[in-house]
Amino acid sequence: MAKKKQVGRRVEGWKAKSWFKVHVPDNLGKAYIGDTIANDAESVVGRIMTATLGEITNDYAKQHMKMSFKIATVTGDAAYTEFVGHEVTRDYLRSLVKRRSSRIDCIVPVTTKENKKVRLTICCYTFARANISQEHAIRNAIAQAVSVQAQAWDLNTLLSGIVSGEISRDLFKAVKTIYPTRRVEVIKSKVEQVAAPVDTT
Repeated sequence: MAKKKQVGRRVEGWKAKSWFKVHVPDNLGKAYIGDTIANDAESVVGRIMTATLGEITNDYAKQHMKMSFKIATVTGDAAYTEFVGHEVTRDYLRSLVKRRSSRIDCIVPVTTKENKKVRLTICCYTFARANISQEHAIRNAIAQAVSVQAQAWDLNTLLSGIVSGEISRDLFKAVKTIYPTRRVEVIKSKVEQVAAPVDTT
């Protein structure tokens, strides 16, 4: 015979948990993006929360950009996060593709001043179809420009550059002289997780 569900105990378990209000980092205004529930503050640290840039900044022209944050610290019932990556929506990417033109993808790993490793995916959209040598030259120009800029970046600077579009504008200037370019976008970023050191003693 199947056991009856212990509904009472389940309700008590939920009552014992607490809600925590999640906020984005300082350079995005510590905006509130939602709640998470847990038994205690320690259980909240490390959780990943997502929100669109439009929701964070109240600019719904930026709804296409999905931001990811990891909870780093908890104070009372407030949880504060750090940026761990972003990605633009597929619908937005499809809107950028035009017939008889090229989409040139470039993946560039960078290391910030605080030694955080970030993987950037950058797309260049041209007015007409580029040949292989032109695509190769554009990828080289993007990789070189990002490598030079990254020497002055910390994670907050990188986030600000993605959100404001400043990185995309600088890269556009770097490649438009190589081939007629319509747009450059940083379509994805991911902060690589560093493994904890292993105690061998």
